Amino acid sequence: MFLFTGDEKYYDIIERTLYNGLIAGISLDGKEFFYPNPLTSDGKYAFNQGGCTREPWFDCSCCPTNLIRFIPSVSNLTYATGGDSLYVNLFMSNEAHITVDNKRVDIAQQTNYPWNDDVMITVNPEKKSEFTLKVIIPGWTRGIVAPGGLYSFQTMDAGSANVTIDGVETGPVDANGYVSITRKWKKGDVVNINFPMDVRRVVTRDEVVGNRNRVALEYGPIVYCAEEADNKNTFNNIQVSDSAQFDVEYKPSMLNGINVIKTTGENSFLLIPYYAWSNRGVGKMDVWIPR
Repeated sequence: MFLFTGDEKYYDIIERTLYNGLIAGISLDGKEFFYPNPLTSDGKYAFNQGGCTREPWFDCSCCPTNLIRFIPSVSNLTYATGGDSLYVNLFMSNEAHITVDNKRVDIAQQTNYPWNDDVMITVNPEKKSEFTLKVIIPGWTRGIVAPGGLYSFQTMDAGSANVTIDGVETGPVDANGYVSITRKWKKGDVVNINFPMDVRRVVTRDEVVGNRNRVALEYGPIVYCAEEADNKNTFNNIQVSDSAQFDVEYKPSMLNGINVIKTTGENSFLLIPYYAWSNRGVGKMDVWIPR
C-alpha cells in the first residue's frame, strides 16, 4: 500500500508493529513464543496455548516460523525508490547500496534509535547527481498515535522533528508525512534528524469501555507496560495522575538493554517496554494503567 500511495501512514503501522507487537512474540533468548499478545495479564490465566507466559513450541507453529522469516526481511522495508526519489522509511544503523533513477547511491545510517532521538544519514552517490531524498517523519512525532483515530495523545506538548542537511534546516513535512530534499548530492553529504522524544500519555476513544479512565505510556515509538517483577509490592495500586512527572533512564544490563520509565513520589513505579515483558518469570502486567 505504501508503494502504491507513497503515504507515510502505512509505515506508522509497520514501525509500531516492529517495535511492539512483533518482537513481543519472541523471548529475549529467542527460544519461546507467544501466539497472542495480551495487553494485561493476571499471572494466572493461561492465555497462550495452555500457558501464561511464552511457550517453547506449538502443535501449529505458523507464528514462530513466520516471525523468524520476517525479521531477516526488515532490510527490505528500510528504503524504497520511486522515479527520482529515495525514501528513508525506517531508522536503524545500516549501510545500503541503492539505484535511484539509474544512479548508484550508497547510503548509511548511524543511530541508536529508538532509545534516543538522533539519526545521522550519510549520502554517497557514485557521482554528483540530482535526486530527491524523502525522509519519513513518523506520525507519533506529529501527534498521531496510529492511523484510524482509535487512539490519541492526551497531551502533545513536545516539539517537532528537526531535519538538517549539512547543518541547514530543510523544508516542512509534506502531506504524505515526508521531508523532501531535492539537490545535487555529492559524496559525504550528511542529513541529521532529531526527534522530539518524550513520555506521552495515550488514550482510546470513549467507546472502548475497558480503557475508560486509563492511559498507556509511550516513549518515542515504544509502548510501555507495568510488570509485577519491577513493582512487587505496589503493582495493584499503580495509578498515573495527570500531573505525574516521568524520568527516562537507559539500563544497559536490564533485559538486554532498555530505556525504563520511572516516577517518584507517593505513587512511584517503573515501566519497561512492552516487548520485553514476561522474560523474568510469570507475573502480572498491564499496558493500560488507571488514571
